Amino acid sequence: QVQLVESGGGLVQPGGSLRLSCVASGVIFRINTMGWFRQAPGKERELVATISSGGSTYYADSVKGRFTISGDNAKNTVYLQMNSLKPEDTAVFYCNAVLRRAVVDRVAVYWGQGTQVTVSS
Repeated sequence: QVQLVESGGGLVQPGGSLRLSCVASGVIFRINTMGWFRQAPGKERELVATISSGGSTYYADSVKGRFTISGDNAKNTVYLQMNSLKPEDTAVFYCNAVLRRAVVDRVAVYWGQGTQVTVSS
């Protein structure tokens, strides 16, 4: 079993900041990438940012310059620092990991349960 547990969501005013965390636990051989997706009401889930085990990062255009993704390989943890938050950032944020549970296993995708981020005055 592999579990991803997110934390750090909440209510914040426009212009404010939040930091999300996600810890992957269980039987894990190697994590290829971890990332964050989000889903706003009535919209499809969209990619926010990803980070590889080597530290390469990718950001959606809508968050570039405002969000920063980082990771701790030793702790199987990924963070998302969100600054200058806007009302349109309001969504459920989901952690994602692409990993192998064993050296002979195929790569598989795992998801967290989601954490709500609400940006409102």
